[in-house]
Amino acid sequence: MRSFLLRRLGGLLLVLLVTSFIVFGMMYLAPGSPLAFVLGPRGGTPEQVAAVTAQYHFDDPFFVRYFRWLGDIFQGNLGSSIVYRQDVTALMSGRIGTTAALVSLSAVLIAVVGVGSGMLAALKSRWVDTIISTIAAIGLSTPVFVIGVALISVFAVGLGWFPTFGVGSGGLDTLVHLILPAIALAVASAAYLARITKAAVNEERTREHVQTAKVRGLAPGVIVRRHVLRNALIPITTVMGLTVATLIAGAVVVENVFALDGLGSLLVRAILQRDFAVVQAVILVLVVAFVVVNAVVDFLYTVIDPRIALGSRQ
Repeated sequence: MRSFLLRRLGGLLLVLLVTSFIVFGMMYLAPGSPLAFVLGPRGGTPEQVAAVTAQYHFDDPFFVRYFRWLGDIFQGNLGSSIVYRQDVTALMSGRIGTTAALVSLSAVLIAVVGVGSGMLAALKSRWVDTIISTIAAIGLSTPVFVIGVALISVFAVGLGWFPTFGVGSGGLDTLVHLILPAIALAVASAAYLARITKAAVNEERTREHVQTAKVRGLAPGVIVRRHVLRNALIPITTVMGLTVATLIAGAVVVENVFALDGLGSLLVRAILQRDFAVVQAVILVLVVAFVVVNAVVDFLYTVIDPRIALGSRQ
């Protein structure tokens, strides 16, 4: 366990270092200047330009700015937003809960709908398989923003069952506000997981130990739970982990469609406004989340199958 944690921590630090350099370099080379958003469209006097440039160290060499920013990160300082004029940590803390709730609700929908429908397609009749496969194909081929707009048009504007935008006032109201965004974010991933589940279950059903269990006269439900589903959980867990990790990036589109004030919408605005500190901090948080999710998946392998060594995917 200790060696696994050390390897994961070392991998996380290496990924963060490489990602931070790439992100900082891309923002540094991007056309345009954040001065336009600080001083306004008309610009400012030479004295104002010089003062803002000195305040945010815009005239320092690239590597000086990069290592200064990296040193601040190790001290827990994510910098200050040049647009919002406030600490980046405080700016993100008010929005990270929205993104976390959206991704969590979407992950639950993906797991329940994806695994459930995949098992139905594998275990039930051919026409059930055909219907589920057709729906999955439609879900995979439809862009997220199209699904989001369709959900708003039908269930929010047409039927009035759900609100059209915002995150509500907390508790149950927030849950109601996040249902449509979570569905829009989960559709494609649930469809993909359904296909993986169907393939994995069908493959396990042909295994020798499953045929032996049938010959022994075990109940079909017992065979599915103990011999089919448990062994099929390895590829299902792998896909589920990667899916949840990519949901964090996919939330950017959904948050903009449903006007949710989360990390995704903050990232889009920060990129358009050349708000360097915000862009770098949000992307680093997304990378950390991705690595953590993959570490959790590695740990779940040992729970599903104790024969697998921690950190191995064989």
